[in-house]
Amino acid sequence: MLSHLRTRKNPPSEEVAEASESPPAVRLRGARLSYGQRVLWRDLDLDVAPGEFLAVLGPNGSGKTSLLRVLLGTTPLTEGSVHIAGEPAHRGNERIGYIPQQRSLQDSLTLRGSDLVGLGLDGHRWGTGLRGRRERAERVHDALRSVDATDYAKTPLGLLSGGEQQRLRVAQALVSDPRVLLCDEPLLSLDPSYQHRVSGLIARQARRTGASVLFVTHEINPVLPVVDRVLYLVDGRFRVGTPDEVMNSETLSELYGTEVEVARVGGKLVVAGAEAEQQHHVHEGGWT
Repeated sequence: MLSHLRTRKNPPSEEVAEASESPPAVRLRGARLSYGQRVLWRDLDLDVAPGEFLAVLGPNGSGKTSLLRVLLGTTPLTEGSVHIAGEPAHRGNERIGYIPQQRSLQDSLTLRGSDLVGLGLDGHRWGTGLRGRRERAERVHDALRSVDATDYAKTPLGLLSGGEQQRLRVAQALVSDPRVLLCDEPLLSLDPSYQHRVSGLIARQARRTGASVLFVTHEINPVLPVVDRVLYLVDGRFRVGTPDEVMNSETLSELYGTEVEVARVGGKLVVAGAEAEQQHHVHEGGWT
């Protein structure tokens, strides 16, 4: 059984190092998730510090999205315990921001961009006063501006492209300044330049507010400059550590049980190996 790494070759950012003295924003102990005889992961001990950016990687079916569902309180652990934002995981935790996997919206949907973002503030309750409405409008506008989506504020969602809709989902998750931000493939349908922009935006917001980020992705390179640690899940096994500790040939070969080659080319990680390649997208110029 591969356990997670307990040492770091590179020091964390100053913000994360300071935050590590505070109680973790996310804590799992002895966590196991299985469906019948199929075990997604087991014996998972994980602390995520306030302000830390954790990328969650692994092939399809390894339990990445299921981990987020556990933290959202919609899927119970088979064994172990989970706390998030200082309390046991449960549905409707207002301290959590969530960017779900992108889904196509009907062309006939008339909900506007600003309406969607506003749901991140008060989708769980009814009614605000005049002062509340003004503050709400300002926060929604700031969130839209932060993702360069003010042009979509009055546009029905059904008329927007997948990438434009995804920008709004990011703004919706950030508008309430959550303590923990859970991101499930937030870079889908975004062009490479905007993938880097959105990743940087989320990381900056986390550093500014002290929020933790768990970022499920197949695209490690857009988030590589801002990642503090990586959680890599494969067939019930896992490793946790800095990108250098986890994203190397020796570690991935051990996880996959087959030879995997990892190299840096032009500042990007290039992963090649029978099974590992299946979880990385191909772009012009190589694996990302």
